[in-house]
Amino acid sequence: MNTSSSDKDLASAFLQLIATPGLPGLGPDQRSTARAASDINAEVRSWANEQQLDADTLDVLRSAALLWHDHLDASHSISQSIPTATGSFLHGIMHRREPDYGNAKYWFHRVHSHPAYADIAQAVQERLDSGELPSSLSHLVNQGNWDAFGFVDAVEEGLGSSKDPEIIQGLQCVQQVEFECLLASVLY
Repeated sequence: MNTSSSDKDLASAFLQLIATPGLPGLGPDQRSTARAASDINAEVRSWANEQQLDADTLDVLRSAALLWHDHLDASHSISQSIPTATGSFLHGIMHRREPDYGNAKYWFHRVHSHPAYADIAQAVQERLDSGELPSSLSHLVNQGNWDAFGFVDAVEEGLGSSKDPEIIQGLQCVQQVEFECLLASVLY
């Protein structure tokens, strides 16, 4: 991805706008640090207007911000009306967190190949190589390709029988990478 520094600044500014002290969980629980949906909507609208972003981008950003702040139903209401691969991607993340793993895979199937997938694969591989992520997650990157379906399975396993804190933390880190790369693909 060939991007200018102003594009990177835009993505960084949005991530700062919606930042929380901790990472979102892998499931539907709402954190105490999540801001109210009405506040998120107002902040994102104001920010998008300042940046002169179009209505379609605003919808993506609102859905993403609500998802980051654990407002799954509100995010879902928006993402299901975004008829693009990015809308399907957000929809898939929401159903994965719900958890409705079969439905999440349905939406990731509709994504096909998203421009963010290459960046996710690269970032996850770098974290695997540095030891930041447990090696048991190495199957998520296969020959430089991101495995969105494998990530759904890994989350299901992590929240199901495993419940290993190191794996859960690693999966949350991967979810953060996924989220940041998706937003970067929208704002670049």
